[in-house]
Amino acid sequence: MADSSVTSPAFPGASGHAGHDAGKRDFLKLVTAAGAAIGVGAIAWPLIDSMNPSADVLALSSVEVDLTPVVEGQGITVVWRGKPIFVRHRTPAEIKEAQDVKMSDLIEPQPDSARVKAGHDQWIVLIGICTHLGCIPLGNKPTDPRGEWGGWFCPCHGSQYDTSGRVRHGPAPLNLNVPPYAFMSDTRVKIG
Repeated sequence: MADSSVTSPAFPGASGHAGHDAGKRDFLKLVTAAGAAIGVGAIAWPLIDSMNPSADVLALSSVEVDLTPVVEGQGITVVWRGKPIFVRHRTPAEIKEAQDVKMSDLIEPQPDSARVKAGHDQWIVLIGICTHLGCIPLGNKPTDPRGEWGGWFCPCHGSQYDTSGRVRHGPAPLNLNVPPYAFMSDTRVKIG
């Protein structure tokens, strides 16, 4: 009869060290998994970080505009986030005309007071992109056609906007959008 306490040389792990070898194996698996996770993180982090906006994009997230050179009745175009922004210094007649419009006459009813900042109603600030197909309407230059309502005219399909940027005629379904903006002073506006 053979003694059961003697280990066979064919099975080196069959000795009393079997629990020790299993512990080594678990430790090696843990180290390998941790190393793989760190490697994946080291590769993924630069890729994820590259999706953040660059410094030049962040710098353009807001634009300050000096309004001093813009005379009454004149408009200027500035660029904010790659979009044209129309800034117009409206005349008292343009303001009165925009305020006196009946809401029932508008395609997208919105009072003029909701489109300008209180105390600065002589200034209208709009995203200069037609709401029909994304064209850039004319009307910010003195030589541009402004349509029947004296605002902006999109030559592509004939949409016309009034001096408050509200659509009055044509296929455009919505008013020109108003970007987020705030007056820093009476002669300076921050867009964005």
